[in-house]
Amino acid sequence: MAAVRVLPASPNWYSSRCSDTSGDGRLFGFAARHRVCLLDVSGGAPAFYGELIGHTDRISGFAFCQCPGQSSLCASSSDDGSVQIWDTEALAPVAEHSLHQNAISALHWSPLVKDLIVSGDEKGIIVCYWHNRSDSQQFFPEPRTIFCLTCSPHHENLVAIGYKDGMVVIIDISRKREVLHRLRGHDDEIHCLAWCPVPGEERLSAWQDELQVPSEEGKVPNGELTQDTTTKKGCYLASGSKDQTIRIWSYTRGRSVMTLKLPPTKRRGGAVDPAVKERIWLTVHWPSGRSTEIVSSSFGGELLLWDLTQSGKRKWTLLGSSEGQNHSRIVFNLSSVKRQDKELLFSISMDRDVKCWDLSTLDCSWTMPSLGGFVYSLAFSPVDTGCLAIGVGDSMIRVWNTLSMNNIYDVKTFWQSIKSKVTALSWHPTKEGCLAFGTDDGKVGIFDTFSSSAKNKPPQISSTYHKKTVYTLAWGPPTPPLSSEGEGEQPSVTLYSCAGEGIVFQHNPWKLNGEANDINKVIRDTNSIKHKLPARTEISWKPDGKLLALGNEDGSIEIFQAPDLKLLCTIQQHHKLINAIRWHHEHGSQPDLSYLIASGSINATIYVHNLKSVVESTSESPVTITEPFRTLAGHTAKITSLSWSPHHEGRLVSACYDGTAQVWDVMKEEPLCNYRGHQGRLLSVQWSPVDSDSVYTGADDFSVHKWQISKQEHTRPPQGKKSIELEKKRSMQPKVKTKKKKKPIGKSPAKQDLSDALNGDESVKEMLPEENGVSDHEGEKETQETELPDKVSMTVSKDTSSSAYDCSSFSLPKPFVTQKAAAVKKDPPKEKQTLDASLKKRKPRSILPFSTFMDHRSKDELHQDCLRLATCLKTKDNNEDVSPDLKDRIHLGLFMDRASLHKMIDVEGKHHLENGHPELFQQLMLWKGDMKGVLQAAAERGELTDQLVAMSPMVGYQAWVWTVEAFAKQLCFQEQYVKAASHLLSIHKVYEAVELLKVNHFYREAIVIAKARLRPEDPILKDLYTSWAALLEKDGHYSMAAKCYLGASSPYDAVKVLAKKGDVTSLKTAAELALISGEEELSASLSFRCAQDLLLSRNWVGAQEVLQQHKTLFGQRLVFCLNELLCKCLSERNPCDRKSPVPPCYHSWELNREASFFDMVIEVWQNELGMDSTEQAMCAREQLRSVEHPPSTSNSHPKQVLFHISHDLTLAALSHQTATWDETVKSILGAVSRSYDAGNFTLMQEICSIVLPEGCDNLRRKLDGTDSQSMDACRSLEGLVAYGLLYDLWWNPPKDSLVLQKAVVDPVLHPSEQTAVEKSYISGQSSSKETPDQTAVEMDENLCNTNEVCGCETESDSRSSSVNLVDSQPKLNGCKVLLSEEIAALQNTQRDIAEVQQILADMIRQHQQQRNQESNLQQNSEAGSDKPCSDSNQMNCKDEVKEPVTLPELTKQLLKAKQKLAEFPDNLKVFPFPDVLECCLVLLHTGSQCPPELHEQALDLLKKHGSASIYKKAVRRFLT
Repeated sequence: MAAVRVLPASPNWYSSRCSDTSGDGRLFGFAARHRVCLLDVSGGAPAFYGELIGHTDRISGFAFCQCPGQSSLCASSSDDGSVQIWDTEALAPVAEHSLHQNAISALHWSPLVKDLIVSGDEKGIIVCYWHNRSDSQQFFPEPRTIFCLTCSPHHENLVAIGYKDGMVVIIDISRKREVLHRLRGHDDEIHCLAWCPVPGEERLSAWQDELQVPSEEGKVPNGELTQDTTTKKGCYLASGSKDQTIRIWSYTRGRSVMTLKLPPTKRRGGAVDPAVKERIWLTVHWPSGRSTEIVSSSFGGELLLWDLTQSGKRKWTLLGSSEGQNHSRIVFNLSSVKRQDKELLFSISMDRDVKCWDLSTLDCSWTMPSLGGFVYSLAFSPVDTGCLAIGVGDSMIRVWNTLSMNNIYDVKTFWQSIKSKVTALSWHPTKEGCLAFGTDDGKVGIFDTFSSSAKNKPPQISSTYHKKTVYTLAWGPPTPPLSSEGEGEQPSVTLYSCAGEGIVFQHNPWKLNGEANDINKVIRDTNSIKHKLPARTEISWKPDGKLLALGNEDGSIEIFQAPDLKLLCTIQQHHKLINAIRWHHEHGSQPDLSYLIASGSINATIYVHNLKSVVESTSESPVTITEPFRTLAGHTAKITSLSWSPHHEGRLVSACYDGTAQVWDVMKEEPLCNYRGHQGRLLSVQWSPVDSDSVYTGADDFSVHKWQISKQEHTRPPQGKKSIELEKKRSMQPKVKTKKKKKPIGKSPAKQDLSDALNGDESVKEMLPEENGVSDHEGEKETQETELPDKVSMTVSKDTSSSAYDCSSFSLPKPFVTQKAAAVKKDPPKEKQTLDASLKKRKPRSILPFSTFMDHRSKDELHQDCLRLATCLKTKDNNEDVSPDLKDRIHLGLFMDRASLHKMIDVEGKHHLENGHPELFQQLMLWKGDMKGVLQAAAERGELTDQLVAMSPMVGYQAWVWTVEAFAKQLCFQEQYVKAASHLLSIHKVYEAVELLKVNHFYREAIVIAKARLRPEDPILKDLYTSWAALLEKDGHYSMAAKCYLGASSPYDAVKVLAKKGDVTSLKTAAELALISGEEELSASLSFRCAQDLLLSRNWVGAQEVLQQHKTLFGQRLVFCLNELLCKCLSERNPCDRKSPVPPCYHSWELNREASFFDMVIEVWQNELGMDSTEQAMCAREQLRSVEHPPSTSNSHPKQVLFHISHDLTLAALSHQTATWDETVKSILGAVSRSYDAGNFTLMQEICSIVLPEGCDNLRRKLDGTDSQSMDACRSLEGLVAYGLLYDLWWNPPKDSLVLQKAVVDPVLHPSEQTAVEKSYISGQSSSKETPDQTAVEMDENLCNTNEVCGCETESDSRSSSVNLVDSQPKLNGCKVLLSEEIAALQNTQRDIAEVQQILADMIRQHQQQRNQESNLQQNSEAGSDKPCSDSNQMNCKDEVKEPVTLPELTKQLLKAKQKLAEFPDNLKVFPFPDVLECCLVLLHTGSQCPPELHEQALDLLKKHGSASIYKKAVRRFLT
């Protein structure tokens, strides 16, 4: 069943035609990412109709077939290169082709040829495809990029094509490749083409004056057009271009006859800063039947209606007269539909709204909002009922008034100052319109959504930012330091935010610009914690503000008490990162339920815990809880969100990555309903606060669905299959392509909206998911650019995609490039040496090549040198001060003074540098003694080498230190961090070296240096270990991380991280480690967890080994031992044919088979486990009594039930040994009734016969008769034993009457199939948490079914031989205990109470539904037509029709029943007892086997108490 209402994904942008209306006017479809969304627009308001799913990339074109009789067909083109034809009736594809080699940019379904679809691509190729005969033809009129194309409505062969450079071409597809007209006039992209719907061009006379105006660009010289040149077969064509003009072209003349310039309209209520230059998109639409009117888009979202007959400037009228009717951003597509008397126009825009306009009044009829990103968060306002806030990945918050009468999509949008994905939302509990939000970039802020000026009022932003994505926001009471301020100075509630870096901040809503407090500080101080606190991933306050639950990355949940955050308990259940925690609401009829807390993690199982006992306990130290109260298993992927129903007690809905939402009955651990309407992974869920049958969910398919529980066909999550399909879907979704990948697949990068696989997981608590690869993050970022309303940086889509990727694609190779470059610079000297070694002849390169060369010139030149040298020396002698001028003979400096030599060296050096030999230049400078300059030059150019650094000390200490630092920097740039660190060490910069290695994740090296060089107590060491450990932990290298924690001397964290993997060996090691480190308690809890896992794989030997290290677990060892013996007995009694994959691993203990079960167990305990003294037994008993197990239900795991039963029996055996008989009876009763509750009837019978082979008489004798409580317990136990016996006799009658056996056993319930009959006593137990009506209904059906089967058999009963009666009568006499008048009366009273409570609950629910229906009826007729009716409602409808009961009467009945209940002794109510009336019925069914006096008694009881509706049918046949 599809959703009732949907906020769909946004229409795609920058496409000439990606939305269209169907020919019959019923559907409007638009392309949203890689799907087509269809709306039913035939009514007054739009309704979600369905989606067309099949493309794997962004859809670029969409059109309906407009031929009569085929209005359900439509076509779409996509960047995946395919064109698909769809049938909207079936929402299924009909045909497809992939003839284009390039991205398809335009598509149209011919209005005249019913099976012709024309499409064009970015390289200019046009494909005509006739789908009925799958024939196609290609044209290539112009080698330019096609932007739009339109088939003529009057000539089936004419197609007009608009190009990116402003050219418009008209071709005839019937003649080979003929271009009829090339229309030139526009000088930029053609965004849209529209043919005039009325043929002929004779209407020109009205425009004549327009044509004769000379300013009309000289198009029509001297206005020489006359009537007779126009022919009737012509037709006008309108074009809209990015150059801000619309032109009307004459087909017959092949030229423009009119140009309309867009007027500069005044922006009204637009959301964009006028200073921002927005990209214009000019689309045009020629409404059908109007030859003189055109609708076009304009700047920033206005729509204009042009009247072509008007002369002069003012030819246009603005659509949307009143404030806020217009689009606020550019409009991309227009399409219209004729509806009886009026014509409707549909528009899609960059503001993500779909609007419908009435062309007769020019007003907007309705607006349908849509979403441009993942729906990360949903929140209903606690003050303004029905007001739903939606946090979306397109950086905007939507606030949807779901109760609005006149507009079912009444949505306000808030975008100011957000600038990033909205990942968390939370409404203030009491202040109207106060909405806190958190974003992907760590920002926390508060919007006022209520005040009238709120539309443009920016939010307050907290000055404290998180480093990563904000996961959760919660309002809660102030905690220190805020709570410690004076009374009047603090807010009553403060805002808590939890984010990806694992920190929870408390923000003061009155002073958001102040510093927020990290609550870990308070937690540390209050609980004096030394070890590292886990990273926080979820936060939830109990509605009454007394308890705070924090979910952690390691899967633990910690419960703190306000206001000082004293740790009350830790729930160790999930062992994987916590995604969602929700407390049960406070307003139910059972106040205890408000202590329930549901949690979901990356593991698919949801756990519910009951914290009542923890909260009420007085113990000083925090408790650890490892047993869930209820387990909800069924999802196959991670849980992302949970929501309790505010209308029921113990109803929960969960959202999951398997693509479905699931409603659970928590108390019965039963799945009720599964919603599968989304096309992606679910991220958020909220139960409707006003309608008990409605739930809202948000997903990564960019949509919000409202759906009804009663309409869903599935009850439980899909097993495995759905998640696989989803993966398939995800793999089909467009992956954002990065440039550098050399993969052959894929056409051009998806245009604007490609953010599909956008950053999947993020908000759902893991940064950047591995599933979707690298591209995700950038993918959405890129779209983000196009989405942010306040910085509209619209470059053409292609450019955005490439620019967004530059960094990602080129950053990878960079390190290698620099290293190569660096290597090239350093290696040449070495290379030369090796060459020299091999070619001994070659001389080494001269260090003074210039002067050497000058000294080898011609003889004349050398003679000149001598003369010049002599002259210079002579002048030098005469005039000491003047340095002789060698002019161009610099090389003679060799024979002159130092200054000249320096000049010569400089020239030589310059030559070396020009020829790329810096090392020779450096050598020369060294000779010259100018080392400092060399070093500086080399450092600036990044050309320092080891050799230079080695020489640097000759310049001085300071210079050496400076050079080493510069070299270290250079090495870092070349990513040679370890070498850089070594150099830093050479100048004694130990801390810097360590920090450098740490920052670049060379932890191992950093630790070696720090340990070798620093003091052992230096805090840096500990910091290194913990940082490395955190990194290792994140990558899943748990044992390595544990070693680090041990190195940092925090064994506690080492234990925690080892246990994180959660498998048996890890737990075992972690427990041993904890023991060595002296963490006794932690070690014991881990050992116990490990033992329980071993128990599941039936390895008792391993389990005992693990447990024996702990004295405190001695009691548990006894339980495991008894469990092993019990399993042995059970498997011997019922040998199983199926070979189990893991054979059980038993101990080879000597067993005394003659003794009773308890004696045998106690003997093993004494001989094998060394339990010799009574003190030990007492001690073990105390240990075990402190453990409370949750009650079992029919959904509990059988091995779990058996373990809990073993626990009860161990207590019984211990009491048996110390001869405390009253305790023994209670414990055995606990075990038997647990198997009864779990609905495992066979198990109950087996346990009775193993533990009490002789019945209960022996026990009864040993009891103290004066203690009424133990006697009642004993009676209850006898009842259950007799109950098992009774059914045994009924189902397995004595061998002789085979006829009977065959007839009864097969059709009726088999002992192994537990049904409501056996568990029906529950319906009488008011303390039980079940809802009585359901059990009763099942029971009624089962009894009737039993009834009919047995009805046929009564004759054979009486005829069956009398021999068997002798055997069964005494056994049946043992059933006398079941027919207790007192208990029957008690159960009847309890049933009355349950029935009245049920009727009350139904009345309340009906009342709510009536209210909802009244509002629904006004909103839309469909929702009201089928009344959501819950299961219990349907059951009671029958009775209620006859006799409506008033509220006062009901209350009176309830009071009376409760008084009656109070008169029964308490012990009766405490202990479970089988349903007496059910036993009477079964007894009567045994027919002639039943002794007459029992028969009488049973009939009496039925007459007296059998009035309850559930028994009426079954009782009738015995009493009439």
